[in-house]
Amino acid sequence: MEKVLLWMALIMVTSVGFCKGDQDFVAEGGYIKIKRSTFAVVIVFTVMLIALIIALMRYMSKKSKADETIDSTRSSQDNKVHGEVINRWSGLYKFSKGEIEKAINYANSKICLGSGSAGQVYQGVLPSGQLVAIKHIHKSAMSGSFMREVEGLSKVRHPNLVCLFGYCDDGGDQYLVYEYCANGNLAQNLLRSDSVLSWPARVKILRDCASVLRFLHTHPDGCIVHRDIKLTNILLTESMEPKLSDFGLAKMLQMEETKVFTDVRGTIGYMDPEYITHSKLTCASDIYSFGVVALQLLSGRKVIELDTVARDSLTKKARDVVSGKKPLDEFIDPRVRDEVNIEDFVLILKIAVLCVAHSSVGRPTIKDVFEEMDKALTNTDSKVGRAREEINPSNTIQYQYATGLNIV
Repeated sequence: MEKVLLWMALIMVTSVGFCKGDQDFVAEGGYIKIKRSTFAVVIVFTVMLIALIIALMRYMSKKSKADETIDSTRSSQDNKVHGEVINRWSGLYKFSKGEIEKAINYANSKICLGSGSAGQVYQGVLPSGQLVAIKHIHKSAMSGSFMREVEGLSKVRHPNLVCLFGYCDDGGDQYLVYEYCANGNLAQNLLRSDSVLSWPARVKILRDCASVLRFLHTHPDGCIVHRDIKLTNILLTESMEPKLSDFGLAKMLQMEETKVFTDVRGTIGYMDPEYITHSKLTCASDIYSFGVVALQLLSGRKVIELDTVARDSLTKKARDVVSGKKPLDEFIDPRVRDEVNIEDFVLILKIAVLCVAHSSVGRPTIKDVFEEMDKALTNTDSKVGRAREEINPSNTIQYQYATGLNIV
């Protein structure tokens, strides 16, 4: 634009050189005469006006660039305190370290929810008042790119997977921000002395866990193996909905299942013996772990972290019961014996024993496991429904019997 204006000025100034004497201009069919001095004044005025416009444009351009620099600097400084939304398609939020520290220290003290091989988990509160679980990742726990892990987690969503809200990668510290599950993990609920995890709740937890495993194992991008299914990695929401957590160990098998991985990772008491011995990771490895969890829920075995001795004892006893060598009553958790439906118990026990077969060849697929668990839940729900109908306050005699109250 500046060049165009300069060329116009140059043309007008040059034209002054051709003005000799008075100049004739045509105006409405006649002629008017303008003296050369008058014409020169007009030219000079025009040049000055164009120069003023050019100076003004340059000033505005410099001011705009300065404002952009200031805004950029402010934005950079703000990011130290405030994060930003990234990957809008995934809904992830990139937290700043300042936001993470403020969330964790909301009560002027840190509340540690637990710790594991990958890092420590703290309770946090976002500015909106929402409770979250914030995992501080150990630097040695990340094998590969942290961002690659985060992107992988953000692409996998299921109602029974703990939801990832965002992350922080700032100053060498790495955090993952998850939804908060108010009722802790499954191990804590199984060990509680003040309350008992009911039989219907146990069946539903197993069905929902089978559902999320079916989702992972049949994922469109390839079979996703969780690699660390255990009681402490199954969290429970306020409404007792199970959420599979610690998804950071997950491995996507985009190749044949015969692929051998050298980095054997997981919890020893729940790990597939084939995986431990041969480092061969397959979807059947998760099936084995799920079987161990199912046996723990059936028996009420009060062990948070199983070792190989405790695991072998548990699986052997289950096989003996299924084969008839030991009575069924020995394997039922005594705290729920009165509410257990034997038919459903046996159904789950048999599928769990198949899951913990030494060879992956003898284990059922996750589709088969889910179908059996879903069948057991349907049976349990229908029986609970019928029981509620039978114990109806409108029926005074039945109500008195059920509650032990004498109504006069």
